[in-house]
Amino acid sequence: MSTDVFDLTIVGAGPAGLFSAYYAGLRGLRVKIVDSLDQPGGQLIALYPEKFIYDVAGFPAVLAKTLVNELVKQASQYKPVWCMGEQVQTCEQHKEGCLAIGTNRSTHWSRAVVIAAGAGAFAPKKLPGVNCSEYEGRGVSYSVRELAAWRDKRVLVVGGGDSAVDWALNLLRFTEHVTLIHRTGKFRAHEGSIAKLMASPVKVRMFHELKGVDGVERVEEVTIYDNRTKEEERLAVDGVLVNIGFSSSLGPIRDWGVELDKEGIVVGSRMETNVAGVYAAGDVASYPGKLKLIVTGFGDAATAVNHAKAFIDPASRSFPGHSTSVVPKQRQDGDDGK
Repeated sequence: MSTDVFDLTIVGAGPAGLFSAYYAGLRGLRVKIVDSLDQPGGQLIALYPEKFIYDVAGFPAVLAKTLVNELVKQASQYKPVWCMGEQVQTCEQHKEGCLAIGTNRSTHWSRAVVIAAGAGAFAPKKLPGVNCSEYEGRGVSYSVRELAAWRDKRVLVVGGGDSAVDWALNLLRFTEHVTLIHRTGKFRAHEGSIAKLMASPVKVRMFHELKGVDGVERVEEVTIYDNRTKEEERLAVDGVLVNIGFSSSLGPIRDWGVELDKEGIVVGSRMETNVAGVYAAGDVASYPGKLKLIVTGFGDAATAVNHAKAFIDPASRSFPGHSTSVVPKQRQDGDDGK
């Protein structure tokens, strides 16, 4: 067990965590990143690396995996220590104000912590009463890891949120055809995406649900039904993508003593929790008016790190100065992270 004390430990290597690592390096902090997954990126990599993201500033459209690669490159300038595949368990105050973050592998010592764990540990929601589990890995999926696996297939997408709508549109480029079914008459997606969907070749069936999946070795056919009339219809398909959301849990973080509400970890305007030295950023942070978007997560990260800097070093300012002034000076001084 190492007793080397880092300035800042970031729990979570999703977009908010990666940007936190970059900003902490910019502020001259020694950083450690801890994440339960084996590679950085969080849900972007674990669930939809091939999905386009449309609401990140500066990118008309960017693949999730490309965004993650750039965030990792940005953070790596300052050489953070990566501790991947570790599940955080405990966080305890120790002498001289240090925090001990216990994981399933080690104990990490830090002067401050930023929790950027997204929604926590997550698992896809499944359709109750439908035999999808029999065909998982044989045509039924809950995420798209490789677009090549869907090439030239007949696909049924189930869901009415942003992910379902976006995937129906993205898969059009590779598949033979796409049908999307949604159990209500209203989508829960961005208006622009809905407009694109309705103008696309995707066959949209509102008020329809999946009743069953059939096939010998793999998915060959599905039965859907109109939940108003109960009329059934059989469709020949090669793949089913179920996108009805994910259930999540903060797990042991709930026992850290941080104040919680139904949306996550309660923070103030500095992204501080009720526990000294512990901050939160991204989807896991809860405050009035919060929007759970990648772009707002970036703002949370910058706010959390800058105030953590002032907490660690009271003589410093929380305002970092403008990067156009800070970064050139660092490079002139030879401190460019290389």
